[in-house]
Amino acid sequence: MYMLNSGVYRPEKIQQALDMLYLDRKNEFRELSKILLTEKALNAMPRWKEFVLNFSLDVEDAFKTWSGQSPLASSSPQKALTLLRQLGRGKTSMNQLAHLLNISYNLSCEFKEIYKRLK
Repeated sequence: MYMLNSGVYRPEKIQQALDMLYLDRKNEFRELSKILLTEKALNAMPRWKEFVLNFSLDVEDAFKTWSGQSPLASSSPQKALTLLRQLGRGKTSMNQLAHLLNISYNLSCEFKEIYKRLK
């Protein structure tokens, strides 16, 4: 699901908030992009930052379901498994997976805070 296209966000504010977030979180974006996208896909995708942000928004949304803040949807188990498989590929410990989940969750929360503060 592309959370940025949900109608909740305005395109001009999305870009401004994303640019501001990327200035401070460049390393986190790059770390996630290397996990989520191949080098070829990364070079061919001009909007890879939006892809990473959408993934991060999905992680935050899934966490709401995992923590009981949102009701369980019929697609929740498949979404959770997809997120975990994407991040877990090649990892050797739960700590590595948890680290990537935390990065994703924090990017999402920071984006929403920046977006909310923009006029």
